[in-house]
Amino acid sequence: MFGVIGLVANMVSLALLMRGQKESLNVRGAFLEVVADALGSLTVIVSAGVIMLTGWQAADPIASLVIALMIVPRTWKLLRETLDVLLEAAPKGVDMAEVRAHILATDGVEDVHDLHAWTITSGMPVLSAHVVVSSDVLSAIGHEKMLHELQDCLGGHFDVEHCTFQLEPSGHAEHEARLCH
Repeated sequence: MFGVIGLVANMVSLALLMRGQKESLNVRGAFLEVVADALGSLTVIVSAGVIMLTGWQAADPIASLVIALMIVPRTWKLLRETLDVLLEAAPKGVDMAEVRAHILATDGVEDVHDLHAWTITSGMPVLSAHVVVSSDVLSAIGHEKMLHELQDCLGGHFDVEHCTFQLEPSGHAEHEARLCH
């Protein structure tokens, strides 16, 4: 009886968490927990049915073992995603060489350095870069338009939620080199 009540409650919870689990690590953790609970409830129901129909008592510890084995993969997956966020790992699916090539393909861009991408929360990769731009182009179109072009370039081609660019005129690299030595 309690297994059936638990299964119904878990199905309602799954319906509520379904959409948000793709956008948030916390909601995904809750969703996976409820999935495991629903499968656990189903396992308890099956185990109780086997015991009632056959009297085979070993069904109960076997059900417990199955539930324990279901916990390990979801815990491992959630742990990996959490470590990616905590360690600010480069987002999966973002090829930094390709990002660099796209930035360099933008009219007026001469160089890119200090290019970094990381994940600040589940499903939210961010990027920062210093972009060296021809002084003539910066004068002609302005910083704001250049920033829009760079953000549109990356937003349209890569799954990056937020980009921060530091625009530098051509001669600025020499100034940075003097400061670092």
